Amino acid sequence: MALSTGKGKEKAIDLTEEADSSDSVSSSGSDSDSSDSDSEPEITQEYLDSLLEKAKQNAIASSRKNQEAVVEFKENEAEIITLDDDSQPPLPQLNPGKLPPPYIELGESRLDGPSSIRDPDVEIAEKASSSRTVPAPPLPPPEITKTGKPLTKKEKKELKARTTGKDWFDMPAPPEAELPRLHREVEALRLRNQLDPKRFYRKDEGEGKGIKGLPKYFAIGTILPSSTPFGTASGDNLTRANRKRTLVDELVDDAEAKRYAKKKFEELQSVRGTRGKNTLHAKRAMRKGKF
Repeated sequence: MALSTGKGKEKAIDLTEEADSSDSVSSSGSDSDSSDSDSEPEITQEYLDSLLEKAKQNAIASSRKNQEAVVEFKENEAEIITLDDDSQPPLPQLNPGKLPPPYIELGESRLDGPSSIRDPDVEIAEKASSSRTVPAPPLPPPEITKTGKPLTKKEKKELKARTTGKDWFDMPAPPEAELPRLHREVEALRLRNQLDPKRFYRKDEGEGKGIKGLPKYFAIGTILPSSTPFGTASGDNLTRANRKRTLVDELVDDAEAKRYAKKKFEELQSVRGTRGKNTLHAKRAMRKGKF
């Protein structure tokens, strides 16, 4: 309700206008309610039956679609299972295995061209030619004796025991006739402790046992002379005059070894001389006083 500030007739006019507007609003509201009530359909038994019939038809249609989908799935499954028949081709393997080498091998970067091109015809021709030129290795001849008979197990074992085997380059065992000569060489090598007082060597396993202490497989070699890059002889090589046939000859001819051996011999002789004959006079002279 609006406030009226006028007087007399103006106040009466305002009141009548407000009354008319309120009547119009109420009449329009009643008209709208009546129109809404008229537009809504009436819920009857026939209407409900029609809705129920539509729901049944929709359910039947959806069930038919599901059955058709199941039938199609079973048919597809049957087709997959029947692929094992001989009438149908088998499925290819997923793992192709080892593939042949490519015909073209590219470079490291994309700017480089092909590094190599393979020609199968050329490879087949090379393989055929190589198989013809290189014959198969011949079979090893059977081991026989001088009389032509095959070796027995005992003879094969003795033949095998003559060398150390392939791991040691088939180093042969020295013959028994050479053992006395080789024993002198090995004994001189074992006595190297007495040649150099400033060097110590560990005692050998067979030292002091004579010829029986020699190892079963051993060999004595010769150091070959080497040359410098300029083609001249190296300073590490022995001169031709200093080269000897055996180790004992080289040790006897060595000047430094001679000097040391002579020195040790004189020391031993001096010790022995003080305990031998004609030493009593010297001992008494040492006991006497100076005055």
